[in-house]
Amino acid sequence: MKVVKRDGHIVDYDPQKIVAAITKANQEVAEEEMATQNEIKKVIKYIESLNKKRILVEDIQDIIEQKLMSFGKYVLAKKYITYRYTRELVRKSNTTDRSIKELINGESEYWNTENSNKNATVVTTQRDYLAGITSTDITRRFLLPEDIVQAHDDGIIHFHDADYFAQNALHNCDLINLEDMLENGTNINGVMIEKPHRFLTAMTIATQLITAVSSSQYGGCTISLTHLAPFLRASKERYEEKYKHYKITKEEQKKLVEADLKKELADGVQTFQYQINSMTTTNGQAPFLSVNMYLGETEEYKEELAMIIEEFLNQRILGMKNEAGAYITPAFPKLLYVLEEDNIHPDSKYYYLTELAAKSTAKRMVPDYISEKMMKELKKNEYGEGECYPCMGCRSFLTPDRSISLGNIAKAKNYVEGKGKYYGRFNQGVVTINLPDVALSSDKDMDAFWKIFDERLELCHRALQIRHKRLSQATSDVAPILWQHGALARLEKGESIHELLHHGYSTISLGYAGLYECVKYMTGHSHTDNGIGKEFGLQVMQRMNDACKKWKEAEDIDYSVYGTPIESTTYKFAKCLRERFGTVKGITDRDYITNSYHVPVFEEIDAFTKLSLESEFQKLSPGGAISYVETPNLENNLDVVMEIIQFIYNNIMYAELNTKSDYCQVCGYTGEILIDDNLEWYCPECGNRDHDKLNVARRTCGYIGSNFWNKGRTQEIKERVLHVDNKDDAPVKKSTKK
Repeated sequence: MKVVKRDGHIVDYDPQKIVAAITKANQEVAEEEMATQNEIKKVIKYIESLNKKRILVEDIQDIIEQKLMSFGKYVLAKKYITYRYTRELVRKSNTTDRSIKELINGESEYWNTENSNKNATVVTTQRDYLAGITSTDITRRFLLPEDIVQAHDDGIIHFHDADYFAQNALHNCDLINLEDMLENGTNINGVMIEKPHRFLTAMTIATQLITAVSSSQYGGCTISLTHLAPFLRASKERYEEKYKHYKITKEEQKKLVEADLKKELADGVQTFQYQINSMTTTNGQAPFLSVNMYLGETEEYKEELAMIIEEFLNQRILGMKNEAGAYITPAFPKLLYVLEEDNIHPDSKYYYLTELAAKSTAKRMVPDYISEKMMKELKKNEYGEGECYPCMGCRSFLTPDRSISLGNIAKAKNYVEGKGKYYGRFNQGVVTINLPDVALSSDKDMDAFWKIFDERLELCHRALQIRHKRLSQATSDVAPILWQHGALARLEKGESIHELLHHGYSTISLGYAGLYECVKYMTGHSHTDNGIGKEFGLQVMQRMNDACKKWKEAEDIDYSVYGTPIESTTYKFAKCLRERFGTVKGITDRDYITNSYHVPVFEEIDAFTKLSLESEFQKLSPGGAISYVETPNLENNLDVVMEIIQFIYNNIMYAELNTKSDYCQVCGYTGEILIDDNLEWYCPECGNRDHDKLNVARRTCGYIGSNFWNKGRTQEIKERVLHVDNKDDAPVKKSTKK
């Protein structure tokens, strides 16, 4: 007989533990109230007579209580019940005080490395974390069922963003409907914001809107430069009107207009960059922003859009100055460059922008690349038309719009009947399943694996339903900038947001982590083997999609499979796996597990093979996915970058290149800051190890982190192999370890 413990561990039945428990209770009562050895044997005999293959430890304890009372040992039973209750209280003890003390005193590695874009020592971040500690405590004790809390603690699942869950109004990621807000006016803190009349004003207002939106949710958000292009034309028209009254030739007028417009364009983009990186949201960080660059979104303003894209790329290549006055790579905004027919071929009209994007990627790690061609194959709306649109934040993709036939349920003022709508939509939240835990719990028994997998998926489902139900209680009043003034909707005061949580308008995400470790344990192969491992990996992915489809059809809620960008949780999951299953070679012997479907960072593979293989898994991660290739410094070898970009366009929907552009403030070294065997960062030029004097930027789960990482993530970064050779005669070869 096996015993299932509270933490999910399965251990052999041991009658001596029953003897020990009753004996301990015996010591608390008078002799006449003690259970005799014969009575203890009767309890054990009864439990064993049940002939169960598995029994919960709680059921054993219930039986002990019942049997003691049947023997007339009421005082003893009471002592046993009291002891059991006391132990339960200890397990549920509030750890808020300890967490707050560790945060304020800077004693905790967890808080100091919880988010690579947050500095836990500054007051604004601490204020967010303090609120988060309280929210997490409330969530754990009052809002979530005990089994979900226990599964989260044990690393079986991860209930994301519990630090924001106490407020029923907060949700995950957004595609901001900037066009509606700028063109039709909006409102911030009771102040009417009317339509701007020039580009520089529009850029300033845009940053204020982004900050307000980011402070009303907790995930990433995205805007499109397309929505700013009309205001560049408005500025041009203002300059044309100004200079047409000058007594100069039309050619001279044109030159003056172009010079003024160029300056305003540069000033506007610089203002945007400065404000996004200097503003602080209520989350204690700069807005987690992505900026979409998609020429195909407009025909009327395509020339203006191209000019804005060019200026954004030029300023990103330059970088932003740090405290020492050196240009470094900023973490935000993340840039999303859409590859399309107008910019992908050497003879394309806007190919020069793609060349500029490649230069920016080599220098500053952005932009990331979305293939219009591949996306339109994968993302089709209810009419079967392919759509191309940006992700929300780092990788969260909305599923194709199924709400077209429902009409304008968000009451947006820029709604176009019969056309797919993406801006103004959002994600309700994420719960992630730990796939390696499913595998290890099955002990390589395939039937047990699928049974446990389905049970864990249903656990995630219940947790996601709790997320949905809590958010469905919100009305538009809780965040007017989102629900009343155009960022997501223009609902009436007091109106419920309930309808926007259904009909495919918003998504809710089933996250997953550790596909590689799961497949490796169950089959002995990597999911990259193009054989047994890959086949099983695709089956695992399909199982999650089938579950989401079933839930979606039953509830009219848009569940979707999401390749979770877990940062600190890769470390937590790894530690939990070791605690539950010990050290299993190749599975639990690292301080991290692999993100989503990715090829493990230590596996030798070339860039083309990696992207091609991962594209098959990306198709089965419709709610969110991004792939990457790890490269050396390619600033002097842009042909390699262009070659990879071309491959992305033809083979995979969304991918990025991880390059290196670090800086040492002590000696001025630029290049790659290294990690030693003790997982400490150091400058290879002067040996500087002071984090405050090192500017390090690394891709972390799809976005750039610049505030250092926990030990698990640092080990993962150290073990990343290169997927590209930096050689002119052989641009892309077998990868090599750094």
